[in-house]
Amino acid sequence: MRLSQMLFVTLRDDPADAEIPSHKLLLRAGYIRRIGSGVYAYLPLMWRVLQKVSQIVREEMNATGAQECLLPQLQPAELWQESGRWDTYTKAEGIMFSLVDRREQQLGLGPTHEEVITTVARDMIRSYRQLPVHLYQIQTKFRDEIRPRFGLMRGREFIMKDGYSFHADEESLKKTYQEMYTAYSNMLRRSGLAFRAVEADSGAIGGSGSTEFMVLADAGEDEVLYTEDGKYAANVEKAVSLPAEAEISPFTTFEKRETPGTDTIEKLCSFLKCSSTQVVKNVLYQTVYDNGLTVLVLISIRGDQEINEVKLQNELTKLASGFGAKTILTLTVPNAETQATWQAKSLPLGYIAPDISDDYIAVNKQVNSQFVRLVDKTAVELKNFVTGANTSSFHVVGANWGEQFTLPAITVDIRKAKLGDRSLHDPNQSLQTARGIEAGHIFQLGTKYSQAMGATYTNEQGEEKPLVMGCYGVGVSRLAQSAVEQSYDKDGIIWPIAIAPYHAIITIPNIKDAQQIAVAEKLYTELNQ
Repeated sequence: MRLSQMLFVTLRDDPADAEIPSHKLLLRAGYIRRIGSGVYAYLPLMWRVLQKVSQIVREEMNATGAQECLLPQLQPAELWQESGRWDTYTKAEGIMFSLVDRREQQLGLGPTHEEVITTVARDMIRSYRQLPVHLYQIQTKFRDEIRPRFGLMRGREFIMKDGYSFHADEESLKKTYQEMYTAYSNMLRRSGLAFRAVEADSGAIGGSGSTEFMVLADAGEDEVLYTEDGKYAANVEKAVSLPAEAEISPFTTFEKRETPGTDTIEKLCSFLKCSSTQVVKNVLYQTVYDNGLTVLVLISIRGDQEINEVKLQNELTKLASGFGAKTILTLTVPNAETQATWQAKSLPLGYIAPDISDDYIAVNKQVNSQFVRLVDKTAVELKNFVTGANTSSFHVVGANWGEQFTLPAITVDIRKAKLGDRSLHDPNQSLQTARGIEAGHIFQLGTKYSQAMGATYTNEQGEEKPLVMGCYGVGVSRLAQSAVEQSYDKDGIIWPIAIAPYHAIITIPNIKDAQQIAVAEKLYTELNQ
């Protein structure tokens, strides 16, 4: 390609809306052009990069026996209603673009394709003899991001490879899952990227386990916790660890104490001259399920710990069926305005005890009449602890479970692991932190979708069984920008050779020199052969 034939327009200055280096560089170098919020044109140089990334992805997928296909971007709402995810994606997370056609039928622009591929499998797979089978596509996806940012990192339209496998049993799924782990590692290595594979939360996709492939970069939106010995790495949403040991409480006798102006842990510990590890703090959340029911949740957790809201949402989702629901629409810490919609009397915020009475909740058929009470593992073993007294400006000290307070029936692990915590596999190892860009994510879905949508096969014994599924995604456009974020200098982008748009540039120092032009033309011809 000759420069004179290329659409090659650069920018002198950084665009005002570009926040991270890779976004600035791709815009300034003429690789992409912003069309709207979170929507970009891939210009010829960028398209060459994306084609090379896609080819690496294809080669690694094909090497495992996966077959490429192409699925519809427009998806009928009925399929998502079958799986139970329509409300989650259009109301709760709200990331699906939905529309109504001229026949008044609801449709969605595909952010992912579990429902569509399960429908295909339901219609076409009949026998165990057809299994396992693995299909994938490379396609534009759509997500109505609340705040599109960072260029191709978090756009409303992006290119993704998503694959789906179907199996007769978990053993077969795990084999393919391991093959995908290897294939994804190969994709990133071949693309010239430094990355880390980490344990991850499965989110709205669901399933029993998942792994994210994080491209390491300071601009990454995700925090990764890991140990130096290389035996543990996880997204902070999923990470587990051992907290610091709780100090011994100085309070040996139970009593109620006046503690004015101590509505935070820091103020309380300063006033009582105690450690936050000796405090049970009680945090109120409000969740709304997909049937419209509001449930108030009270979490008792050790005072020095923070709540991991992803873990909390997972625990509350498990309880959904008990409230006649399938999933959660919202999970928030209620503000004063929200509290006014359900409270019968003013809550002693900052001074709540584990046994706060249910009569604080007003009678309302749209609100559960009782608090759901959870206790984090960090609070279970505390002795002679400090906690609220259900009266403003008062706390109790020297309290114990089974004496002054009943231990909540549901014990959970919802604390947020953090830098410096001890590792579970080796307490001598402390957790380190890094920033990462999620370039790939693989899931063991199990039978979540096949059971919901009636996708079955007949086994060797003639029994009808639900298909066991896996799904595997890699962001092609995000991976390409991640390479820039990881490799640039003051002069611009340093593309890894495998995905560089061009491998050689021929420059003629003096375009008036006929001999130089002849040599350049000869070299150009040879390189293009």
